Amino acid sequence: MDKIRYEDYIEKNGSLTYTNVGVSMLPLLRQGKDMFIVSKRGIERCKVGDVVLYRRPPDHYVLHRIIQVCPDGYVILGDNCVNKEYSIKDEDIIAVMTGYVRGGKEHSISERGYRLYSFVWLHTIPLRTGIKRTKIKVKRWIKKRMRNS
Repeated sequence: MDKIRYEDYIEKNGSLTYTNVGVSMLPLLRQGKDMFIVSKRGIERCKVGDVVLYRRPPDHYVLHRIIQVCPDGYVILGDNCVNKEYSIKDEDIIAVMTGYVRGGKEHSISERGYRLYSFVWLHTIPLRTGIKRTKIKVKRWIKKRMRNS
């Protein structure tokens, strides 16, 4: 039996509720515990703060947040990531997150709590990525010291 592609499912049904795989959207989405809800995107361009499902060739699907809108695409970053993704085009984006399910309760991105989370997360990117990079360097340094001792 052939697997249906996300874009085909969303085209047919208008939206998709699915569980995330990985930790790139922590703390918003916890692997194996939470689900995200995405809807077919309209003709308008996405905006900063939108969490989008896009296809990374050949067959990888990624759910990350837009942190910059450029004339020819977007810069995207997972909430728990340090490396930005550049040159994501409009045609790569399949759907936009409209909500999520946590603890069996559905939440909308229009809720005050989500909007506050998104605002804080967007405005602390340099601080958060700086701290995360420093932690990675310290861990590497400790491992190196332990191997050499």
